[in-house]
This record gives sequence, structure tokens and C-alpha cells, in this order.
Amino acid sequence: MTDLNLNPSPEQATLLLVDDDNDFLNVLAIAMRKRGFAVSTANSAETAFELAKAEPPEFAVVDLKMTGNSGLVLVRQLTGLQAGTKIVVLTGYASIATAIEAIKLGATHYLAKPVDADEIVSAFEKKSGNEDVELASNPLSVNRLEWEHIQRVLAENDGNISATARSLNMHRRTLQRKLGKNPSASS
Repeated sequence: MTDLNLNPSPEQATLLLVDDDNDFLNVLAIAMRKRGFAVSTANSAETAFELAKAEPPEFAVVDLKMTGNSGLVLVRQLTGLQAGTKIVVLTGYASIATAIEAIKLGATHYLAKPVDADEIVSAFEKKSGNEDVELASNPLSVNRLEWEHIQRVLAENDGNISATARSLNMHRRTLQRKLGKNPSASS
């Protein structure tokens, strides 16, 4: 656990957790409460935005891929409500394109699942990049390049699968199958 004083006032820092995996959401909520946060949860971007409009959170953890609006839409909405909200985006479908879009839209950090509460708290603490991060020695695999391209086009189409399929000249079901698979581990 870190020594970060997330909120200098005697009140607890407010944290909004958003994930459509209810088991993960509940476990993470318990862990974050133990770390001193006043936690509220939502299992969709739409529900989360309604909660945030009522009480904008100081911190948010947002899953990228959910039923309904994506986490990227929610990141934009949350930063529109309160620019100072520190947002960490979580995903089991990490890609360079979505990481870049999340940061452009106002996320503080982007983490690939699996992740634990301490990693999330550390991500909230980060104020700058790490120039000592290990650089990849191999080029991306063809499967990974395809995944990255699909993710970039999907982001350009605001998560709309039909529009993305049209842009890629691909059948919608084929695109959905590709999106349902994790990208190749070789990067």
C-alpha cells in the first residue's frame, strides 16, 4: 500500500468504479474501500454517467469494453463534468490505439487486466511518464498489427461496430468475432 494522501481533507476521496463484470466490480470496491476511498459502483457507462452527474468523483476506474457505451465515451463525459477527475482505464483488450485515445480523452492512466487495487492506486499517483520503460525488441506480429488497426478504426468510429465494419470493408459478424478474441500476445 502507498503513503499517498489522496485527499487532504478529513473526508474520504470519492471513487467511481465502472465495470460490467459484477464479481470483479464487487471485489475491487471492497479493496478500494480498505484503501480509504468512498466508493460508488456502476456496471455500465450510462449508469456511471448518471451517478457522476449527481456527484462528480475525484477518481474513477473505467472498464474499456462494456455493453452499451464504451469506457472511452465515459472518459470523455467524466472529464467534461469535472476536468480534475483522475481516471484509470482498465481493459482485457489492450491496444495502442485505445490507450492513446483514452489518454487524449483525459484518462490519467491505462492498465491491462488483470490488475489489483495497489496497481490502480499507483496509477492515480503517477504524474509523469517513465523514460526507463523497457522497449520492445521485436516488431508487432501480423495478428497484433491487425488488432491495432481494428482498434484504431473502431476508436475513429466512436465504438460503432457497424460503421467500423463498413470502414474496414468487412462483414459485421467477422468484425465481432475478431473483437471477441484477445489479440496475439506477441507484441
